Amino acid sequence: MTLSDLIDRHESGELLDEFAKREIRRATLAAVAIPGYQVPFGSREMPVARGWGSGGLQITLAVTHDDDTVKVIDQGDDDGVNAVNLRRLVTSSTGADETTTASEATVTQSRHRIPEDGLDESSILVLQVPVPEPLRGVERDMRELARMHAEADYSRMWVSLYEDKVRNGVITQTTGYPCLVNERYVVATTPIPRWDIPRLHDAPFLTLFGAGREKRIYAIPPYTIVEPLTFEDVPFEVEDSDGARCSLCGKSESFLVSLPNSTTWLCSDTDWCARQRGSR
Repeated sequence: MTLSDLIDRHESGELLDEFAKREIRRATLAAVAIPGYQVPFGSREMPVARGWGSGGLQITLAVTHDDDTVKVIDQGDDDGVNAVNLRRLVTSSTGADETTTASEATVTQSRHRIPEDGLDESSILVLQVPVPEPLRGVERDMRELARMHAEADYSRMWVSLYEDKVRNGVITQTTGYPCLVNERYVVATTPIPRWDIPRLHDAPFLTLFGAGREKRIYAIPPYTIVEPLTFEDVPFEVEDSDGARCSLCGKSESFLVSLPNSTTWLCSDTDWCARQRGSR
């Protein structure tokens, strides 16, 4: 497919044909049926580079209908360049409405954040995945990786976490922290911060993970057990901003990010922050 073909499809609202959408939905249903299992799918060319959200975009286009309402965020920000362009692309291709309010969205596509609140049983959360294989850091051979998942042999992951703890005094892995889903498969939670990991456990919403470059889809269905890998005497901890408060809304109970070379803190979730200030 050429660039001109992609442009023609975008202008006609046909980024994915019905055959492609059905294939992605079938892979998604298989992923939901086996929580945490990586289901291969035929990743198509998208008007974004693979590695920049093409997998999440394909899932969003496949599951979104014209009666849906779509929210797209980039690191918690509704107004980032990536979020604005993807939202415009999805709504123009599917006919869905758009929103910045999580509670109004039926489909939320996110790059590395879970909205602070608002997702319920009627919500689908789509997360973009750069590297879907959680064991890539301890094993490179694809056949060995397949064997380890098939036999639930995650001992080398535990050894890696133990070595990290011994070497640094704490487990230093922050984003993409490995989790055991439904007491069976270890998954890569994408580069979401550790702050968001507990909110995947027993969540009322469906979470879909799409990796376009590596052609994999996996899922965490509603009300599924999600346990971060940790040791009995080393409790899992989320990020601590040492009592900092958002400079805009004054709250401290959301995930905060600091401005570069500054002591100023802001809520990562811009919609949540705006609602706390009463501006939305």
